[in-house]
Amino acid sequence: MALNHARPGEVVPLLDGLEGVTSDRTSALVKSDRFEAVRLVMPAGTSIAPHRVDGFITLLCLEGDVRLVADAERELRPGDWLYLERGASHGLHARADSILLLHILFDR
Repeated sequence: MALNHARPGEVVPLLDGLEGVTSDRTSALVKSDRFEAVRLVMPAGTSIAPHRVDGFITLLCLEGDVRLVADAERELRPGDWLYLERGASHGLHARADSILLLHILFDR
């Protein structure tokens, strides 16, 4: 099943579904050869194992409490923004129901 990506100029309500984070899903908002934007939904207690991405990453915590494990551990709470260099190893653990906005910028 193909995901519906946002069209240029389309307004995307990123905070919809906060009441039901556990039933809401992560969704790719935009994906191109140079840029990817993802609404990342993490129910409390879930984790994403450490991995590397072939691009520059930004994470904006919209809701919740997430522990990021990279070169050091960092807490992300609503309004916190983080930047990682291309290829940096990182993993996530949601300490509460959480929603993040993830951007990946590729050099191509």
